[in-house]
Amino acid sequence: MTKKNKHNSKLIWLLLTVTIILLITVGVFYVYTLDYYRAEADVHRLIAEEGLTVDVNQNITVVHPDQTNDRGIGLIFYPGGKVEAIAYLPLLYQLSRKGITCFLIEMPFNLAVFNINAANSVFEEYPEFKTWFLAGHSLGGAMASSYMNKNYSKVDGLILMGAYPINDAPVPTLAIYGSEDVNLDLTKLEGMEQKIEISGGNHAYFGNYGEQKGDGTATITREEQQTIAVLEIVKFINNRK
Repeated sequence: MTKKNKHNSKLIWLLLTVTIILLITVGVFYVYTLDYYRAEADVHRLIAEEGLTVDVNQNITVVHPDQTNDRGIGLIFYPGGKVEAIAYLPLLYQLSRKGITCFLIEMPFNLAVFNINAANSVFEEYPEFKTWFLAGHSLGGAMASSYMNKNYSKVDGLILMGAYPINDAPVPTLAIYGSEDVNLDLTKLEGMEQKIEISGGNHAYFGNYGEQKGDGTATITREEQQTIAVLEIVKFINNRK
């Protein structure tokens, strides 16, 4: 075999090896994304029984308040990592009853890290709103905070649930977390002016997707945790508006 043929043979084997590694990596990632927390049955019952006024625009689900109670405030929500987006509809439904229009983002592979700038599409699609808040749970909260780094002038406040800010963007920020949340590094909240601990709450109960692996055991119900969270969010919004 000539030197040229040997070189070509090595190159072919190298390309084949790289291709196999890439295929395995893609396959492993695909399997990983199939394992996520799905919304519980009560979410679907809520949609059917409460008659939610909901619009779906591509990856954006809009939960509208009653027209008589519409405050003209928009809240964009980034879901937690590997959680089906609609699992947060019960929480957002409560906020809509307070006159806030909620924009729930469905993230690629249920991971907000793949669409950190999702809020931009909401701003573009709904320019009639002049008052905006960005919120997120867990990984969604972290990515919402990341978005604030260069976009803080677009919103009036940031709301983190079971999450902490990952930069020093000059935007009013509220952190809400459960006392039984063992997934959250509380040292990352030190120095924050506005933080609320929900006594008895845990990491998962901001959404309706069941228990989360490695989470603490809540001593209050999911409904109680979400009701407290909504009251604190509305209070925060009222102080900013």
